[in-house]
Amino acid sequence: MGLLDKFGFGKKKDSGDGPASLKSNRRIDVEARFEKLRTAVSGTMSKFYASRDREKDQIVGLKLCDLEKFSFFESRFKGMNKPPEGEIAAMMDHPNIIKTLEYGKTTAKEPYLIMEFIDGPGLNTLIQNQDSERLAGRRLDLIKQMANALHYVHQKGYIHRDICPRNFICDTEIQHIKLIDFGLTVPATEAFMRPGNRTGTPLYMAPEIVRRRATDQRLDIFAFGVSCYQLLTFDFPWPGGETSGLAALNHDTSNPRDIFKYRPDLNKTLGGMIMQCVQPSPENRVQSMDQFVSTLRRVPSETDD
Repeated sequence: MGLLDKFGFGKKKDSGDGPASLKSNRRIDVEARFEKLRTAVSGTMSKFYASRDREKDQIVGLKLCDLEKFSFFESRFKGMNKPPEGEIAAMMDHPNIIKTLEYGKTTAKEPYLIMEFIDGPGLNTLIQNQDSERLAGRRLDLIKQMANALHYVHQKGYIHRDICPRNFICDTEIQHIKLIDFGLTVPATEAFMRPGNRTGTPLYMAPEIVRRRATDQRLDIFAFGVSCYQLLTFDFPWPGGETSGLAALNHDTSNPRDIFKYRPDLNKTLGGMIMQCVQPSPENRVQSMDQFVSTLRRVPSETDD
């Protein structure tokens, strides 16, 4: 996504489960409350703005969901008690996850989120620009932070479903990174893991999604592995070209390219784990983010990434 990438929201009554609920009980007038400071960045179902919250006199990230697209997506889970994005985002309290300040609906009935503002580059921008200079000596630490964020999401009982460089944003010094966007996130329960939900970003999509097989949190591990591979090599494990849903069909019809052919100098434990993450069969992948995080602790911090 670049530039700002994405943001969230929130604040108000207690839910009794995790941090205080940040749901607003009143409809907000977006134009009256916010001064939009930068041009919108369009997502699949939303637009994102860097904005000044006139009520609180602070710079925030403002996410406005497209009501039609949002409603269509949520209709897939009718009767399943799926928490809305705002509720999911609000319960995430981790240093490597974007902080949600408030969520609710606008006077036009559009779902909105207000998030902390981070004025740094998206990870996808650093990768697309092949910004080796700014990433030098920082990749391992960024991977550790990304892993900790996803590990936390999984511990909370969710599948993110859209792990990719676009959904990680860095600070200006490229020292800290945060996971953003819970628009496609679902509970990691049997009802939400049945075949059929084919949402996600194709180039990072696990084969079981497009093959309409049952899914679980290991689809996030696959996407995480692709993201780390790209961060370390500026390329994908499979030849590019196709960016539609057809791209994901390559992920179990050809073997991922060995990361060590790009990076023969890469730490063997780190490279081996990433290659295991991108295996087509879920049974052959790293089985949990707990396993990944635990193994990553054995990679020396002074590793030349």
